[in-house]
This record gives sequence, C-alpha cells and structure tokens, in this order.
Amino acid sequence: MERIETDVVVIGAGAAGLTAATELKAAGKRVVVLEARDRVGGRLWNGDFDGHLLEIGGQWVSPDQDALIETLAELGLETYSRYREGENVYIAEDGERRLFEGEIFPVPAKTEGEILGLIEKLDALVAEIDPEAPWAHPRAKELDEISFAEWLGTQTDDEEAKLNIGMFIAGAMLTKPTHAFSALQALLMAASAGSFSHLVDADFILDQRVVGGLQQVPLRLAERLGDDVVKLEQPVRTIRWSPEDPAAGVTVVTDSLEVAAERVILALAPILYSRISYDPPLPRRQHQLHQHLSMGFVIKVHAVYETPFWREQGLSGTAFSPYELCHEAYDNTNHGDTRGTLVGFVSDEEADGVFSLSAEERQAKILESLSHYYGEQAKNPVLYYESDWGSEEWTRGAYAASFDMGGLARYGADLREPVGPISFACSDMAGKGYQHVDGAIRMGRLAAANILQG
Repeated sequence: MERIETDVVVIGAGAAGLTAATELKAAGKRVVVLEARDRVGGRLWNGDFDGHLLEIGGQWVSPDQDALIETLAELGLETYSRYREGENVYIAEDGERRLFEGEIFPVPAKTEGEILGLIEKLDALVAEIDPEAPWAHPRAKELDEISFAEWLGTQTDDEEAKLNIGMFIAGAMLTKPTHAFSALQALLMAASAGSFSHLVDADFILDQRVVGGLQQVPLRLAERLGDDVVKLEQPVRTIRWSPEDPAAGVTVVTDSLEVAAERVILALAPILYSRISYDPPLPRRQHQLHQHLSMGFVIKVHAVYETPFWREQGLSGTAFSPYELCHEAYDNTNHGDTRGTLVGFVSDEEADGVFSLSAEERQAKILESLSHYYGEQAKNPVLYYESDWGSEEWTRGAYAASFDMGGLARYGADLREPVGPISFACSDMAGKGYQHVDGAIRMGRLAAANILQG
C-alpha cells in the first residue's frame, strides 16, 4: 500500500472540500484530497447527453450568495439570467390552468390574503433567527418540537394557503413532507436565504446560471490544485488517531493509500460519515447527532425540445402547483442554445410513488404533469433525463441533510465541532447558504481558517 505524508487530508472533492484545500494550499500547507467518486464536484455534476448539457445537480446562483459570487469571479466564470419573460402558470386543485405574473399565485382573494399573512408572519420570525445558530433563539426548543405542517395549522385553516407555503420549504428546499421537519428547521431554511420572501421569489432565489454549468467551480478548483493533490476513486475506509497523543496526527486509509497528516477535514454529507470506520470511535454525541439527520428526496427532471415552444405562447416557463406531480418547473435552456429545456421537480412522497412504476410509466406520468402547464408539446421531448440522487452511493438523497423533529435544537450546536484532529465542512451544516454551493464554500473556508489558526 502506498503511503503519503502531508499536513492536511480533505475527504471529499466537492465545493467545500476543494475550497478548504485551496485555502490551505495558498497558506503554505501540504494537502491531499481523497474523493470516492471518479469525478470531482459532489452534488454538482454537468452531464453531456448526446450533445445536451444537463446540470444534474445544483445550478442556480442568487444575489445574496456572496461567497459563491466571489468564487465565480475569481475563477473567471460568467453567469447569465434565467429566462423569465412572459406569464407564469399555476394549476388549481380542480385542474384549472391559470396564468399570472409576479410572486403571488392566482388563488381566491381569501387564500391570497392568508398566503400574504403567512409570509409576513414567517418573515417576522425569520428576522429573529441567526442562521448560524438557530438553536440560540429563545423559543428554539418549542419551535423544534412542532412540525411545520402543525405550525401552519395553528396560523390558518385555509388548505390551499398551507399547501402553497409548505411547497416553498418542503417541496422546493428540504424535499421532505411538512410533517417530517420542524418549524425551526423551516425557519433556518428561510433565514439561510435572508428571508422567507426570498424563497417565494423565484426571480431572486433562481436568479443566475453559470455559462457551461456550475460544476465548473469544483472542476477549476481541482485543476488548480493538480492531480498530485486530488485523488479520485479513493473511498476512505478508516481514520485512525490517538487521543492520548494528539501530536501523532491522523492516518487516513483507502483501499490503496495510507495518508499520514496532522489534521483531516470530512467534507461530505453527514449521512456518509458512518461509511468510515474510526479508531477510536467518534464520541457518543456525534453518533447520536448523525442518527437524527437524513437526506430529502427529489427527482430533478430534464426535458429537452427542438425549440423553447412555450416562449411562443408568451410563457416564462415558470410553473407551480401543490396539486401536480411536478410541483414546480422552469425554463432551463442553456446559454446560447436554440433548443429549449424544461426542468421540473418531483419531491418526497410523490417521488416515492413514481419510483414504484417502470421507467416508461414514470416518464409518461411526469411528462403528463408537465403538459398540464405547457400543453401537449411537453409530452414529446427529444431528450428526457431524471436526476435521481437517492440512488447515488456517495450522496443518497437531495438536496441536503436536515434534522428530524427536535434534532436541530438538541444537536445543531455540535454540527461543526471538531473531534480531535477531525474537522467537518459541507453545505449541510452551513448557516447562510445552507444546502447551497454558497454554504459549501463558506464551510470550506471556515474549516481551513480554523486549522490555520491552530
């Protein structure tokens, strides 16, 4: 087995790990990055399918994501605006297709008032939440012991209002049913974006895309680090260290490498920590914490057409409905492409349901749902692809891990706490930028800074 000596080992070549490695190398540290996959990027992945670029993972940039925007500029990557000209589509409970502009859906006046009232209440609560420490809120325990569904029920009896507000957090972000996470977890999600109003505003939260795809961030970071630093297809099996002799450092073992270092950064989703054996075992607190975190589940559906036909109908491509299989969809046409691409999302329990079908039946049902927004032409793409992160061995869900009921207030403060020479960094534990690339970059920077400060 080959043995390497270095200063810091980073496990995971996603945005967090590569950012940490870049910062450490710039400060003069020797670094090795070990990645289980045969590619860099983690939950960022640009796929080429018959000449069609599809962003299988994360892809959008919003104006508040300072760390990501700085990184894009530093790497020389250009962005372009998501197409949003024309009217949006909303499907009502009875299947009626309604066109609208702006952020608020075309619902009955009473429901609209309830939606606006809920947004106002949530914005007020979010303003009290520090996204870096939501557990510090005076009512954290109380808010973490009530599900978001139950909290919504205490605020309104309007079912359509509850479904629509829930959709922005549950379907669009945490990708879990509203009964499966707490009000505090919902408030953290909104606080991480600056406000609940930002989550409602698709033109804000889904503002820009990167020319050539967002995976170029980790690709360019890895290229700068070099092949001698970034080592692919190296799943880590064991981490050994001595609590009695911290100066002895840490040994990280893969199937073909043994890397000796002073420190190690786990830059992967917390649900994957258990894939590694630790000698000595991680403390009880970490074991318990990790058992209260789980990934959400969403299918990201890509449908490519000869032309963006919906634009000819005066549609923006933006579509929503809490009653549809695809609860949201957007014009996802690539920069400079004459073809048109739609991207739609099927979340949580709905995603469970369609995966009980054959691939052909699942595609037909999903395209049928898209046709309710865009018409019969939506049923006939030239390319159809489903991003199923739940089946990825080194991801196991999307978009990020969140706590079960009561877990955030109970364990949140321990998420980033180092264990001996082991530090943690990923978007799943970010405050600002939580579950986004921006948060991954922030956590990578923080882990590197903590190591450099000793």
